Amino acid sequence: MATLKVPAHVPSPAEDAEQLRKAFQGWGTNEALIISILAHRNAAQRKIIRQTYAETYGEDLLKDLDKELSSEFERAVLLWTLDPAERDAFLANEATKRLTSNNWIVMEIACTRSSLDLFAVRQAYHARFKKSLEEDVAYHTSGDFRKLLVPLVSAFRYEGDEVNMTLARSEAKILHEKISEKEYNHEEIIRILTTRSKSQINATLNHYNNAFGNAINKDLKTDADDDYLKLLRATIKCLTVPEKYFEKVLRLAINKLGTDEWALTRVVTTRAEVDMQRIKEEYHRRNSVPLDKAISSDTSGDYEKILLALIGHGDA
Repeated sequence: MATLKVPAHVPSPAEDAEQLRKAFQGWGTNEALIISILAHRNAAQRKIIRQTYAETYGEDLLKDLDKELSSEFERAVLLWTLDPAERDAFLANEATKRLTSNNWIVMEIACTRSSLDLFAVRQAYHARFKKSLEEDVAYHTSGDFRKLLVPLVSAFRYEGDEVNMTLARSEAKILHEKISEKEYNHEEIIRILTTRSKSQINATLNHYNNAFGNAINKDLKTDADDDYLKLLRATIKCLTVPEKYFEKVLRLAINKLGTDEWALTRVVTTRAEVDMQRIKEEYHRRNSVPLDKAISSDTSGDYEKILLALIGHGDA
């Protein structure tokens, strides 16, 4: 369900590298040429272009892009050009820094990536930052947030579709008991959400809904302003219906007074090769406006062009 449009005939990595080099030379940068190449290559192709560029010119493509580009367009191009695991490691690290601290981004990466992808993020984090993702998340969080986030980023969930219905019933009951007692940070709630497979969690929450008459997130809305409860509800959304979670992130990013470009860029660059088609459908259903129209009315220039290219629109 990706939206990335790769041409039927892809030039060789050497040709792409040469064209990118040309885009940086002469008066001014040829942003349109950069978009026409990078926004139409998948992760494996972008990785080879970076390698070829380094071998041919003795320069790092990312550093050259950084020198030549600016503002939101630059951030979008750089995030997109990174290998997905490197990109997530970079975003997670940024989210643990004091000035750009964001528990939601850590949770989002932990809950919407496959087990192998999350493991690759943790490896990329080691390689780039000479520390573990877990230790940074633990160090920069406290209380209930730490209790939830550290096991989430450390998880290696089973990925299969098999479901144990007896377990789903018993764990739905445990969740309901603890939520009724307002023990939202109870170790059993955290254990279930941070260790069970996504299929198992879906079965458990379906049973919760049927047996107790309410969706779990409705029961977790007792205090709408509690930040931990907001994160807990978002965790459940990410694990069970990620397209609804990402639709809301986009809606809030676009409908803000002044666009939240960081959120918009993050969702487009991280989901274009995954489930952007489903996110677009959900966005249209929820807002009665297609996502490309919403992005166009809220952004401009090369930044708008690369976002539209990545979600499968525009002629860039």
